[in-house]
Amino acid sequence: MKDLRLSRRQVLKGAGAIGVLGALGIPTTVFADGKRVRWDIINVDFATGTLSAGGVASARANDDSKITLTGSGTFDSGEDRGVTGGGTWKTFNPSGTQTASGNYTVRRLFSWIPAPGTPPLPNDNIGIRANQSAGLAILGIRYSDGSKGSLTISCHLVGTSDAVFEGITASKSYVDYWNREAPPAPPGNANRTNFHVTSSEED
Repeated sequence: MKDLRLSRRQVLKGAGAIGVLGALGIPTTVFADGKRVRWDIINVDFATGTLSAGGVASARANDDSKITLTGSGTFDSGEDRGVTGGGTWKTFNPSGTQTASGNYTVRRLFSWIPAPGTPPLPNDNIGIRANQSAGLAILGIRYSDGSKGSLTISCHLVGTSDAVFEGITASKSYVDYWNREAPPAPPGNANRTNFHVTSSEED
């Protein structure tokens, strides 16, 4: 295991950040430097057993209105917690009529916690299959209409605890799309996610 040494300034800086987020009720997790995580809402070709970027995922609010997202990006799990990425969004009223659409960008990482699991598909068009990870990430995002929100990405692989769901939830302004849509049975292709974890030197 790598010997990690933190300066007093780094410790105080991290403690201050955790205190601010904790006061806001936002979950936080601290990590050692050197890891980069790519997240994707994925597309799956079940005929070839291949995952790729470019999928869609949805979640529903309390009145059954819906948000549908595409997206991918990266974040660093070290002190800088740098983020990239985003995607598209569409909202629908409870009867299924589209109400708005646009793009979103990721602005910050609130939390990332990996989970055990092994990849179920043999082919990976995004990265190295061995770098796939189950887990839970919570990102702060900004929508193209000016509203802010969060995106929760949850990935369940083979052997991951059944307490971990597969898919996304999101908030937009004061609406929480808390009820994720479950992935359909194959060959249905929606509501699936994936993480790839690498050292920053590999990128």
